[in-house]
Amino acid sequence: MIRPTLFAVVLGLQTAAAVAQATTPAPAPAQTTPDSSAAAKSGLTLEKFEARREKAFMRADTDDDGKVSLAEWTAFQTARKAKGDPAKSFARMDTNKDGFLDRGELDAFLAKRFARLDKNSDGVLSADERPGHKSAPKLEQ
Repeated sequence: MIRPTLFAVVLGLQTAAAVAQATTPAPAPAQTTPDSSAAAKSGLTLEKFEARREKAFMRADTDDDGKVSLAEWTAFQTARKAKGDPAKSFARMDTNKDGFLDRGELDAFLAKRFARLDKNSDGVLSADERPGHKSAPKLEQ
């Protein structure tokens, strides 16, 4: 269920990018276009978003087995003084209900979250779309 959803999100982002490129007129030679890498630097792409979150997430894997148990998740959330019930967030991410969070479940969760945060669907989270930014809308985690 998650893989088709993830596939649909990725396909939607790729389609939107292709349509944007196809419908954008070519700039006049005298004009300068913004560097696409500059746009990526000013915002957060899905790849960077996942990499940052995965690095933090895997710190919870205290026994280095490549997956996070409910006990590890609870200890991690308590140490970082996270709001909310760790068991509820764990249950939401543990889509196969095996009692562990693995990288596949994390990637699916992060892709879904990224798509929800990316209000303008441009594939980049601008500062005001990121949680914790002073102008970002308050979202339930």
